Amino acid sequence: MTDIKHYDVILGPVVTEKSTMLSEHNVVTFNVPMTAKKSEIKAAVEALFSVKVEKVNTLRQNGKTKRFKGVMGRRSDSKKAMVKLAEGQSIDVTTGV
Repeated sequence: MTDIKHYDVILGPVVTEKSTMLSEHNVVTFNVPMTAKKSEIKAAVEALFSVKVEKVNTLRQNGKTKRFKGVMGRRSDSKKAMVKLAEGQSIDVTTGV
């Protein structure tokens, strides 16, 4: 049974060219909250998608300083998790959870 807190850990998949190329090597990329720990991410992915996770790598991206209609602003910081699945496991990120 999945716990409701697992839905708070996995915010959504990252669908880019780079993440699509990583999916060929059994790696799926997700957006996660800045406070999420690797153990929490692993537990959430295993519970939500019924797969076995080998490894979790995380990275933090600082928000860029951008100009919005002439006013200086800043994008939000974000955190991504790259989850390596066990051999033979797969997740289709194009379908909903």
